Amino acid sequence: MSDSITPNVIYEFLSGARVFAKAVRDVIEGAVLQEVAGAKLSLPQLKLLYLVNNVDSVTIGDAAVFLGVSSPASSKTVEKLVRRRLLRRNDIQQDRRSSHLSLTESGRRLLESYEAARNQKAAEIFSQYSPDVLRHTAELLDHLACGIASQRADADRDEACMQCEIYYRDDCRFKQFGARKCFYQLHRKDKQDQPAVQADKSEQIKEA
Repeated sequence: MSDSITPNVIYEFLSGARVFAKAVRDVIEGAVLQEVAGAKLSLPQLKLLYLVNNVDSVTIGDAAVFLGVSSPASSKTVEKLVRRRLLRRNDIQQDRRSSHLSLTESGRRLLESYEAARNQKAAEIFSQYSPDVLRHTAELLDHLACGIASQRADADRDEACMQCEIYYRDDCRFKQFGARKCFYQLHRKDKQDQPAVQADKSEQIKEA
């Protein structure tokens, strides 16, 4: 019979998980973004660029849901990125709430630079571990995350899942374990999955 899980074990585990998550956000994501973009881009803005790059169609309303903010707040975020020439907004019948968003060439290059820098930083940090250890740990984290999320009192199986944020995976184990609808896949049509920042050269519009 296995040992019972004591409050101390739970505390130690949750404490370690929180510290790990904050370290990833601060060092591997935030610090790298600061190096690549300076004060030009925040993590929520990066999150929006990533979404636009990985789906077929995004509106202001979609962006608001994904960012967890109001439509006016989402519109302001989009406007900032448009002014910085990282996003392109195509208004539909002059209704900005229905505008379709797409990345500019500058936006694509910034994402490429960020992902390359982030991958290099992470590779340096995790170099002491084997690929098998990292894969096993990732799978364990997915199992744990699914178990936690499934306990939400207001959990809705029909609600779109946005747990991964800027780490979309076509073979997401969290989706498999939780049988939840992926926000990314709901906004994709029939195009083949691509690396997170692979630019479609035939559709790029050269900026002036």
